[in-house]
Amino acid sequence: MLVFFDSSAFAKRYVQEAGSDEVLSWSERASEIGLSGIALPEIISAFCRLSREKRISRKQYHSLKVSLLEDVRDAAICDLSPEVIRHSILALEKSVLRGMDAIHIGSAFALSAAVFVSADQRQCHAAKLAGLRVVKV
Repeated sequence: MLVFFDSSAFAKRYVQEAGSDEVLSWSERASEIGLSGIALPEIISAFCRLSREKRISRKQYHSLKVSLLEDVRDAAICDLSPEVIRHSILALEKSVLRGMDAIHIGSAFALSAAVFVSADQRQCHAAKLAGLRVVKV
């Protein structure tokens, strides 16, 4: 079963916070992990912010980055394609969303995700309206 994680959810694998245990559980249940191509830059951006804010050390930043890159080596990473754009536009037309959040939804459709995991309430609502099976973490 392909489980798709948006950036807000997948980052919880690396930074312990509410929802981290559920993200780890869904990661273990997945036969394949799906991510949008924008997820990696978004997650690295979050790690950089934590480092700038001195909430993690440079060493911790490096360790998180290495772990992320190792973990996604076998993931299905969806690039921007006409299908992703089409589903993203449909999601934007049905819901109040940011463009990047719509790209995650479009990517989940393109990968035929069995489950869509997100920590973003508005995105979860839009993904449900679009017809995805949603888990909010």
